[in-house]
Amino acid sequence: MTTNIALIGMGYWGPKLARNLMALPGAHLHSICELRPDRVKDFSDELPGVNFVSDFDATLNNPDVDAVAIVTPAETHFTLARQALLAGKDVFVEKPLALQYEEGAELVRLAREHQRILMVGHLLEYHPAIVRLKELVKSGELGRIRYIYSNRLSLGKIRREENILWSFAPHDIAVILRMIGDLPYQVLACGGGYVQANIADVTVTNLLFDNGVRAHIFVSWLHPFKEQRLVVVGSKKMASFDDVSKRLVVYDQRVDLKEGEPVPVRGEGQEVGFSQDEPLRLECAAFVEAIKTRTPPLTDGLSGLRVLRVLQAAQRSLITNGQMVEVPAESWTPLSVVRNTAKTA
Repeated sequence: MTTNIALIGMGYWGPKLARNLMALPGAHLHSICELRPDRVKDFSDELPGVNFVSDFDATLNNPDVDAVAIVTPAETHFTLARQALLAGKDVFVEKPLALQYEEGAELVRLAREHQRILMVGHLLEYHPAIVRLKELVKSGELGRIRYIYSNRLSLGKIRREENILWSFAPHDIAVILRMIGDLPYQVLACGGGYVQANIADVTVTNLLFDNGVRAHIFVSWLHPFKEQRLVVVGSKKMASFDDVSKRLVVYDQRVDLKEGEPVPVRGEGQEVGFSQDEPLRLECAAFVEAIKTRTPPLTDGLSGLRVLRVLQAAQRSLITNGQMVEVPAESWTPLSVVRNTAKTA
């Protein structure tokens, strides 16, 4: 069975999703909904056979459209995803799920009520290197996780509709929450807006978890060089994934206590191989598979909602000049349980 998907928006990510959906077995890029004639002109020749439309309501009312992929500005995600769910469509929406936790919760509720798939574009969770890193953590090879940090920095595309926290940090928050398997109970964020008033260009977010694990996320689009690195420090070993050089390295390094004195143990780093499959292709395939099996994907609505809770706490801390913000307690339902209970007919 082929799934007909309508793509909503042809901004930065739209063409990338279009390319993958056109090449994906079991998927058919039915149409692209785009309001700007110049964007339609730019891509109409590159996407032969794809129908370009400008009426979102008509797209939702088209019985041939099974699902929609929403890749529009963040402030439109809630409204468009809500309309799509009410129209009975399965929905992929780029991160973040929404800009308010309550809005995200409504989308999750609507997806359940209408028995629709709701998936969030937390792309990093589908990266083969991150999948391999999560396997190393789960196997215990690194020992007990002590600390995680991520840097996502560049002289990048500076946005006007959202700050750097909401633009860059969701990917790393999603991965960290997945590795820890819980929400932090405290969040602290600080940063500054240097290019545009009231829009942060640089932020550092600190997460504190109940089990004593800490994590920090440093994001910036005002940086002299590109760096995308995730480091996990365990009690036995340490691991680093550099998404610029495409290298995942496990270091046989730790600190032991000998007669009460901390002694660094230094060992060689060993590069770990991983699949070279394109993360975006894997993400698109996961959406199509979820539609086919009626099983929530890895980055389902609940996953997006947890990330949204952390983002909202970090934003509150940011605007209060780095005050600590408590994160409301929430049951972290194991993913297998979520999948079984949310499985639709």
